[in-house]
Amino acid sequence: MTAWLECSVEVDQEAVESVAEVLARYGYNGGVVVEPSWTPGDEGPEFRYDPSRPSVLRTYLPLDAQSEEARQRIEQALWYLGHMRPVGPLQVRTLAEEDWANAWKEHYTVMHIGARTVIVPSWLEYEARPDDVVLRLDPGMAFGTGLHPTTRLCLSLLEQYVQPGMRTLDLGTGSGILAIAAAKLGARPVFALDNDPVAVQVAAENVAHNGVHKVVEVAEGSLGAGRRMGHWLSGDFGEEVPPQPAVPGEAPHTFALIVANLIARVLITLADDLAANLEPGGILISSGIINTREAEVTSALAAAGLHLRERHVEGEWVALVHQG
Repeated sequence: MTAWLECSVEVDQEAVESVAEVLARYGYNGGVVVEPSWTPGDEGPEFRYDPSRPSVLRTYLPLDAQSEEARQRIEQALWYLGHMRPVGPLQVRTLAEEDWANAWKEHYTVMHIGARTVIVPSWLEYEARPDDVVLRLDPGMAFGTGLHPTTRLCLSLLEQYVQPGMRTLDLGTGSGILAIAAAKLGARPVFALDNDPVAVQVAAENVAHNGVHKVVEVAEGSLGAGRRMGHWLSGDFGEEVPPQPAVPGEAPHTFALIVANLIARVLITLADDLAANLEPGGILISSGIINTREAEVTSALAAAGLHLRERHVEGEWVALVHQG
């Protein structure tokens, strides 16, 4: 039976993304759990996220001959990051296999996002209100749990822009949360692509659990240059390839709506591909953009022929809405 090292660290909200990248570099399958600070709601077990307080990030390492070196590398990277942002000391504990399998479940609860979206972990009960769009989510070891500001921004914008029957692409789907939300808001069909096979597996399970598997197609892949990339956190951006349709093996398709919750560098690299796969007048929602790189993303998307409609900000994170 495998034993695991749980590595956890408390960080300031502005350091969450940087620390997550460090943990993903060494954690099993790049998985990171973000445990935000919660404040109790007015009713029952519901909680709301408090961005003014620090979060706890966790990743898991198989306990083997390489785990100690990985732990030391994480600790060293956090020491450097701690000179720029508030980062607490690395905490480590050993877990048995069955404990690891359920450890991340302790850190999730019912969340309300935007006007109608409610994220319910698959192991909890929730009595939906008439207008609720309920997403039952088992995040597993993939990104996209709705906890991060970039995901919340995208969910709110999907509520605003999805129209029934919109052909939609969720690029970098992670847990599948945005594809599921789009489908439940009426988008048809929805394609969910990710170049991380672990994310593809988790997303497919979440899509089935939410009963939208006839609407959402989950596949491993990306657009154009993205097909040569490694995982978006790896820093491997591959070699340039020309813009291509998103769905291999079919005639070229465009989408009425594309949502791309990635990072600035990936959005810049894929700007031409995003534009090439957006139908005239279509909507691109892009997020995962740190505010210091917003101008670069805006410039790249403008150069690709897209027109900026609006921008939204939460903390240091930016989401943009462009039109083809």
